Amino acid sequence: MTPGTEPDQVVASADGTPIAVFRSGAGRPLVLVHGAAADHTTWRVVGPMLAERYAIAAIDRRGRGSSGDREPYAIEREFEDVAAVASELAAEDGRPVAVIGHSFGGRVALGAALVSSAIGRVVSYEGAPPSAERPYQTLDMPGRLEALLEAGRREELLESFLREVVGMSPADLDAYRANAVWTARVAAAGTIPRELGAEASPAAGLEALARVDVPVLQLLGSESLPSFSAAVAALDGRLLRGSVGVIRGARHAAHHTHPDDFVARVSAFLDV
Repeated sequence: MTPGTEPDQVVASADGTPIAVFRSGAGRPLVLVHGAAADHTTWRVVGPMLAERYAIAAIDRRGRGSSGDREPYAIEREFEDVAAVASELAAEDGRPVAVIGHSFGGRVALGAALVSSAIGRVVSYEGAPPSAERPYQTLDMPGRLEALLEAGRREELLESFLREVVGMSPADLDAYRANAVWTARVAAAGTIPRELGAEASPAAGLEALARVDVPVLQLLGSESLPSFSAAVAALDGRLLRGSVGVIRGARHAAHHTHPDDFVARVSAFLDV
């Protein structure tokens, strides 16, 4: 899970878009789906830990990393991307696979479970659709970010998103800028506006994703913005087979800051 590495596998999605897959470990297949502006390297901390027990397949979502892209964008295509990868792995292993998604990737993982019987369990870290009472974004945010994108100000776009939606502090942002992945995150920032726009899609809304009927574990950081806890609660109240786990002291990136707790909770859910 090193930036710049070649994928171990490329899977064609339903519309022909190539989806890059980075594989490691052995055991039950586990698909990892990253969040906004990221790529498969967001799993660089917990990925090796999970690979000690599972056959990891971390993807680059369409539009970034080693995966392709296609217009017009729709979140349903992302559901199909994850479903295509899950189907390949399930065919190899002979049973449904599990999927973990972080943030927007959690929403994609949930949507994929609606379109593929190859997915048997879903873990979503703060990936629920926003509740009506506490939206993730202000009404003017899409327009502001689109304007920054059109002006070529991708770094400012990314920083605005991280401050306003994710809730990063100035110190958090300084640390992120110092990380080797920052350049890649800025390069992928152009995908953020379209994903924020996807929040308005009925396919990604609470009522649609509440129809997921496989077991779902939602994970939540105790120190995350109230919008995330409100969204998690709203979805959990609608799911038939849902549960919630809170990682104490964590915010929106527990897979980086609290990896032991993150892996322990995922393993306890998957190993039932």
